[in-house]
Amino acid sequence: MSEAMIPVSALLAGVLLGAMFFGGLWWTVRKGMSSTRPGLWFAGSLLLRMGLTLAGFYFVSAGQWQRLLLCLAGFLLARFIAARLVGTPPRRDMPLARREGPCT
Repeated sequence: MSEAMIPVSALLAGVLLGAMFFGGLWWTVRKGMSSTRPGLWFAGSLLLRMGLTLAGFYFVSAGQWQRLLLCLAGFLLARFIAARLVGTPPRRDMPLARREGPCT
């Protein structure tokens, strides 16, 4: 592989790792919320996603901090893309109900 392609491949690997991580998180939330055992979904998914992501960072870096940094930059880029695609929930501009009690 040419010297110029190594940083690009590390960045792309980070984007792919981020897509896998955040795509898996999105899928887990959708499945877990309708499951009878959501704790099992969330815990299992967390372990699987973290394990795959950390192993990916380890293999992509190959012991070089520059590759690790580029892979992390790609991972963060995937996070921003995922947040942009999913969006934010609509705001509910409702006034808070007035409470009666000692703290009002």
